[in-house]
Amino acid sequence: MTEYTAKHISVLKGLEGVRKRPAMYIGSTDARGLHHLVWEVVDNAVDEHLAGHAKRIVVRLLADGGCEVTDDGRGIPVDLHPTEKLPAVELALTTLHAGGKFDRQSYAVSGGLHGVGVSVVNALSSRTEVEVVRGGKRHTIAFERGPRAEDLATAGKARGSGTLVRFWPDVDIFETTDLAYDTVAQRLRETALLNPGLEITLVDDRDGRSETFRFKHGLTDFVRELLHGREALATPVEIHDEREWEGLPVALDVAFTWSDGFHDDRLRSYVNIVRTADGGTHEEGFRRALTTTLNRFGRETGALLKKDPNLTGDDVREGLVAVVSLKLPDPQFEGQTKGRLGSTVARGYVETVVAEALTTWLAKNKAKGRQIVKRAAVAANARQAAKAARELTRRKGLLDTQSAGLPGKLADCTSRDPSETELYIVEGDSAGGSSKSARDRHTQAILPLRGKVLNVEKAQLTKVLENAEIQALVKAIGTGVGDAYDHDRLRYDKIILMADADVDGGHITTLLLTFFYRLTPKLIEKGHLYLAQPPLYQLRKGAKVAYAMSDAERDKLMRTEFKRNSNVEVQRFKGLGEMDAEQLWATTMDPQRRTLLRVNIEDAAGADELFVLLMGNQTDPRREWIVTNAHFVENVDV
Repeated sequence: MTEYTAKHISVLKGLEGVRKRPAMYIGSTDARGLHHLVWEVVDNAVDEHLAGHAKRIVVRLLADGGCEVTDDGRGIPVDLHPTEKLPAVELALTTLHAGGKFDRQSYAVSGGLHGVGVSVVNALSSRTEVEVVRGGKRHTIAFERGPRAEDLATAGKARGSGTLVRFWPDVDIFETTDLAYDTVAQRLRETALLNPGLEITLVDDRDGRSETFRFKHGLTDFVRELLHGREALATPVEIHDEREWEGLPVALDVAFTWSDGFHDDRLRSYVNIVRTADGGTHEEGFRRALTTTLNRFGRETGALLKKDPNLTGDDVREGLVAVVSLKLPDPQFEGQTKGRLGSTVARGYVETVVAEALTTWLAKNKAKGRQIVKRAAVAANARQAAKAARELTRRKGLLDTQSAGLPGKLADCTSRDPSETELYIVEGDSAGGSSKSARDRHTQAILPLRGKVLNVEKAQLTKVLENAEIQALVKAIGTGVGDAYDHDRLRYDKIILMADADVDGGHITTLLLTFFYRLTPKLIEKGHLYLAQPPLYQLRKGAKVAYAMSDAERDKLMRTEFKRNSNVEVQRFKGLGEMDAEQLWATTMDPQRRTLLRVNIEDAAGADELFVLLMGNQTDPRREWIVTNAHFVENVDV
């Protein structure tokens, strides 16, 4: 046995550790991690705005795949650090945990957490260039994959102040380096909404698109956008507070209202302008304040009768549309990607401020307050009905796999190891028959659904649970839905939606995606939902066979593989039922040859808006969207 000594201990110097384990710092190396680089640089620019120095930010997507972020703040210091004897800008770009965010002298509040943001961007970029305007001069410095490539130099005189960071994501690190305009635009729009008066411009050199975001009313504008055109029960309640709390300078901005157009809540929370997608202590304080205050108001005004039970947090939050933006020094997050706030000081502070402000608002708006309480009471009754429906279906063995067998239409696989199993959800008996014949019976299960499943965006949960196709789907998956969801009971590693490549198939897929997004979102978040990609065409000449996913691919195959031969037999598959088992296995179900698209939610707000638009009750916005986008449609089956 080899002796284990000190020489076996690896030491990663500088930014080597970031390049070795990038996911530890940006979450992943896919598109989400790629865009996180942009957020890190933009957050630094926003920090200058929070500190009262920057009024304008420009984000430019470069034609060669790079990204450039410019602000008119103070500019990163360029003088020598007193102990490190290096220019401060070089330290900020090459050293983890180096920045102006660890004391409260430079930044009272900051979106940065560990001081690793811009240095991580540098480490994961093939090249990073920085220009600083400060003290009447323009200074430049450049880096390549972390280390300095060009020394700090003075490039001449310049007016004003500010920082420009230009970087090119490293193709050796990321699965893709294509920055998505819409993803960046949505994030910048949110940032502008959270910072009234801050102007953010996005320019895409690749196609000439550009937008400028600037909002006067901030969170109130944000709440109105989250309403998606639906009527609010009351003008949004606005709260702004700044004070010392437990020795810390803190600030809170909140705007919220309710709408009858939603069955869940639309809550967005932020800490120092960074989205906390997983919530945290500030959300807990906000929700607790709403529940306690509305219960007290309901009892005092008679909106809640003595026989009525207290409202729960779920009752109060139904139809809630809110944005909570907290600013505090040294926030404690869970992980560098800042998904969930853990600072305990936030809970008490937010709860106190919101309770005080809501109590004052209710005293001045008693009629609206009673309406909100009555709405929550209706939600409580609906919740009790849904609970009773769940219990009834469980007693009947419809939703609990432990109390009865699986759905009769399910052709299950023989393996009982969830890590290797797959469930194909297919439309109709014909597709179900061919897929059952084609599958690997050990690892692949087939669940055929008849017709189109219920649109859960419009239906109450009680109606959803009464639907036979939904019952079969939930029972096969095994997790339950809504607040009864238990991820540990997931029976398959992959849930694969396999529908015809036509309009009806697209509609069925959209209905199923709505179901998963609304009732089992964690299944999507954890990467278990996929879309199968069956081919549109089969090309055959003699023994030579090829498949095409699109018209363009068909034409390319005709030119390359079949040398423009006029005797090639081209078959257009109108549905999965037209494919025999061998064809279906070779093109769509064989793990070695198939193409699967993993469903993920890069932008929860955008996905939420799209589902409400396409699947909700409001017809006018949907009609407008269809008219606007109709000219993009190709291959419509009529």
